[in-house]
Amino acid sequence: MRMRELAVGDAYEITADQHRDDRGLFMEWYRFDVLAETVGHPLELRQGNLSVSRKMTVRGIHFADTPPGQAKYVTAVHGAVRDYVVDIRVGSPTFGTWDAVDLDDQTRSAAYVAEGIGHCFVALTDDAVVTYLVSGVYDPQHEHGINPLDPEIGLEFPFDHEQLIVSQKDRDAPGLRAAADSGLLPDYAQLQEFYASLGGPSVIGGAA
Repeated sequence: MRMRELAVGDAYEITADQHRDDRGLFMEWYRFDVLAETVGHPLELRQGNLSVSRKMTVRGIHFADTPPGQAKYVTAVHGAVRDYVVDIRVGSPTFGTWDAVDLDDQTRSAAYVAEGIGHCFVALTDDAVVTYLVSGVYDPQHEHGINPLDPEIGLEFPFDHEQLIVSQKDRDAPGLRAAADSGLLPDYAQLQEFYASLGGPSVIGGAA
């Protein structure tokens, strides 16, 4: 399993080896120890989510109040999506920038998104099935959104904006600047302290 940090720090693309034979294939799509060794702390799993989306559906940009926030480990088990990470952490050296990876049922890559980073995807196929392992249970009072069509962020979608299927809630979400001005966005320095607090005894092999 290989992890590549994206242009937004604290977000990674994960690529695993697929072992094929005449029966099909087998792979390890999540390894808590490899993730912990790379990001500096384990992912404490609290909830598993699954979504099914029509082609050109956009979900996001979403994030949760921090701390504790909600880290995500995302993969597509059927079809394909383009997965975006957006740095919405005020004070970050890459604030307002984004990166994207394609997740699909061929490469079977995954993405890790740390707490406080905005997350979004667009379905590239019909019946795109995405699963998320997350570090916190859903709490609507602490969940927020940024408009995925905000021109200041400038997410590049592979479809015309007029074709995109976006929920009214996401369309009504504020842009990046309005969210920052309202104090809605997470603070980068505080998050770095929070990430560090999640470390502890080594989880590799269960040794202390």
